[in-house]
Amino acid sequence: MTKRYKATLLMSEFVTHDVKQFVVSRPSGFSFEPGQAVNLAIDRPQWHQDERPFTPTCLTGDRILEFTIKRYPAHEGVTRELHKLSPGTELLLSEPFGTIAYRGAGVFIAGGAGITPFLAILRERICKSDLDGHYLIFSNKTVDDIICEKELRYYFGSRCILITTAAQAKGYEHSRIDRDFLRESIDNFDQRFYVCGPPGFMKSVNKGLQELGADSQSLVFER
Repeated sequence: MTKRYKATLLMSEFVTHDVKQFVVSRPSGFSFEPGQAVNLAIDRPQWHQDERPFTPTCLTGDRILEFTIKRYPAHEGVTRELHKLSPGTELLLSEPFGTIAYRGAGVFIAGGAGITPFLAILRERICKSDLDGHYLIFSNKTVDDIICEKELRYYFGSRCILITTAAQAKGYEHSRIDRDFLRESIDNFDQRFYVCGPPGFMKSVNKGLQELGADSQSLVFER
C-alpha cells in the first residue's frame, strides 16, 4: 500500500474569488522538490479514498505546507469539499511525484491554475536571487482569475506577460497562446519552456513551440 502522511488544516483564505490558499501542518519526514505534486484526500470515511493531485506552493524548507487550490463548482467533488473545510480537519498526503522540476532559466507558460506547480519553483529562485533570464506568460479568463498577480509582477517586472481571454482589460494582453502569439512574444526558441495548464492548453502550446523550433527535450511539463 502506498504510504500516506497525515496532516492538519491550520487555516485557509481566498486569494481569488474561487481559489484558496490552504496552510497545513507538515508531517514528520515529508519532503518534496519544487514542482512536484501529492495526492491529497480528506481524512473522513466518505472522502479518504477520493484523492486528487495538488502541488505544494511553499518553499521546501518551510515548517508548514501550503497548497493553492481552485474550486470547480460544476464538480461535486474534492475541490468543492476542500473549500468548505474548517481548521483542524485532518488530511492525507501521498508521497510526492511528478515530472515538473527546475532545469534552468527559461520561459514559464501557464494557463489558470496551471501556475501552481511553478510557484514553489519561482519562490525558491527568488530566495536564491536567481530569477534573471526567466520569463512568464500567464493566461486567464479574466483579471479576477489571476492567482498571485502582484507577486508575479514583482518577480518578473517587464518579463511578465499576463493575458485575459474572455475580457479585454488595460495592462493585459487579450489573446490566446497560439502559434502566432508565441512567435510574436518569444524571440528565442533555443531555451527551456515550462508549460502547465489544462490538457488542451498544454497540447496546443507544446505543439506551437515545437513548430517554431523548440526542442522537445527542452519542454518541461507533466507527462
